[in-house]
Amino acid sequence: MNSFKRADRVADLVKMEISDLLLKQVHDPRIGSVTITGVKVTDDLRTARVFFVELGKDQCSEDVRAGLGRAVGFLRRELGRRLRLRCVPELFFAYDPSFAYGNRIERLLSEIHREEEAHAPED
Repeated sequence: MNSFKRADRVADLVKMEISDLLLKQVHDPRIGSVTITGVKVTDDLRTARVFFVELGKDQCSEDVRAGLGRAVGFLRRELGRRLRLRCVPELFFAYDPSFAYGNRIERLLSEIHREEEAHAPED
C-alpha cells in the first residue's frame, strides 16, 4: 500500500504549478511578492486551500487578497491544462501566519542576545 494519499500528491503538484504560474504568467503587480507556502487538498480532490505569505511583511494586505482572488479563474484553467485532472480543485487562498510568528520569535531571540551581550562583564 502506498504511504502517501493521492490528495497529498495532488497538493504537491498544485503547489508547484501555482508557484510557477504566479512567477511566470500572472503579471499582477499586487501579487508579485507572494510565495506559496503549502497546499491542502481534500480527499475528494474538489477543494484546495492554498497557503501564502507576502514576502517581507507580517500581515497580508487587502490588495494581495484582491489580486489572488482575481487570478483564481486563470490559475484553475491553467492547472486543468497542466495537471490533466478530471476535476480541477476549487482554489481558496489563505494567509499563512506561521511565517510572521517565526519572524517574531527570531526578533525576540536576537533582542535577548543583544541584551545579554550588553550586560555581559568584559574580560
